[in-house]
Amino acid sequence: MIFDGIIHGWYEKNKRELPMRQTRNPYRTWVAEVIMQQTRMDQGLPYLMNFLESFPDIHSLASATEDEVLRQWQGLGYYSRARNLHASATYVVEQMDGIMPDSYKGLLALKGVGKYTAAAIASWCYNEACVAVDGNVSRVIARLFGIEDAINTPKGEKQVYAMAGELMDQSDPATHNQAMIEFGALLCVPVSPPCGDCPLQELCEANRQGLVDQIPFKIKNKKPVDRWFYYYMIISHGETILIQRGKKDIWEGLYELPMIESEAPLGDEEILQKIPRLILQESEPRYNKDMGIGTLSAPVRHQLSHQTIHARFLQVQMDLLPYPLPEKWQSVPLEQLDRYAMPRLIHRYLESSNF
Repeated sequence: MIFDGIIHGWYEKNKRELPMRQTRNPYRTWVAEVIMQQTRMDQGLPYLMNFLESFPDIHSLASATEDEVLRQWQGLGYYSRARNLHASATYVVEQMDGIMPDSYKGLLALKGVGKYTAAAIASWCYNEACVAVDGNVSRVIARLFGIEDAINTPKGEKQVYAMAGELMDQSDPATHNQAMIEFGALLCVPVSPPCGDCPLQELCEANRQGLVDQIPFKIKNKKPVDRWFYYYMIISHGETILIQRGKKDIWEGLYELPMIESEAPLGDEEILQKIPRLILQESEPRYNKDMGIGTLSAPVRHQLSHQTIHARFLQVQMDLLPYPLPEKWQSVPLEQLDRYAMPRLIHRYLESSNF
């Protein structure tokens, strides 16, 4: 097929030498695919190498605690993916003798493994002919066939998968999927792709119609919800307070500083006035009212996929920590903070603070 020859030839000349392409190990491929789905390659590679150094095989991941896994995931975001990796690794070790499923259908049964990840592992590690369609491949297919339906709708997605299936190289699906992903990542990029250098330009419907900058079409997501978080770093004799976040909200299971959430921005005086209420919120502790108030940080904007967090931080020095500590509070030596998995927002503040 002409297309196979073109895309494979381009791939052999232009592919990047990436660590995940040096192995057909399904566990390591799985971890790489999950991490690389949520970050750029240059940003994700250090996380990938550190994660695989800590958990080099499925048994080491399954035997780790969730806190240990989240600590290694810190900074990547989408922490539910780390929890799903951990849960599925545990399932494979306990229920499947540590042997990962060796088919697309079997991989799909693992928690957190979707169509793209299952296809990527099955094609690369087992040479199963199934299309791996990520954002890069969707863009290439939409432009190549001039798909006018939004690709993030069921109708548009169905067309993309159908066309991708027609192009699949049944004899070498591993190379085909890798070539398609790489082509979208390096050449058929979202904005101002170099169509003059594209070996597929004569086959590309979007190029023929002059619609390259308009295709693929997507329905815009809803505007992110704004939330206002006010964090208080309470310090006493080399210790501070951490709280583990609960379920059914962002950053499930991660640790953060004591915090008050507001429905709207608070003024500086309001932030200071919240301190006693924060400390007294769940108990009647003895605490010293003579507190040392540090510098109130400037607002920090932290963007999540569907939420915008507006945060400010305030250090509070106390002779004695509240006693007894409110429920869910735990005192932690300052030198041990790096043992706890935290949202990147908190971690950045701690890195820049003097205490």
